Amino acid sequence: MADRTLRGTRIGATSLQGEEGVELSPRRTVEYLTDRGLRFSVLFDADAEPPAEWVDQKSGELGFLDDEAGRAARAEFEEKESSQRTPWDMLIERRTREELEELLEERLQLLRARRGGA
Repeated sequence: MADRTLRGTRIGATSLQGEEGVELSPRRTVEYLTDRGLRFSVLFDADAEPPAEWVDQKSGELGFLDDEAGRAARAEFEEKESSQRTPWDMLIERRTREELEELLEERLQLLRARRGGA
């Protein structure tokens, strides 16, 4: 009885396909550089266009290609980070009393419009 229940169980456990006749597509290694100077490599298809930025799986840092496209992507990334504003930015900026009163008046008008429309 044990022979009958074990028959065929090995078929699902082993692959019937081998690597015979399989031709892998050509690949290339692309290096990225992080802000801390860490270099890491990513494997791409030979025909693929590698992105200008890639996150390192080990360190979690953002790396950029070490070429013109990578430098352009890095500059764009840094510009995005520096252009984000917080509510505290207004406190840092120097404004005249008239400008502050005008901003306050605009906000009061918006508040009144919302209350009247609600």
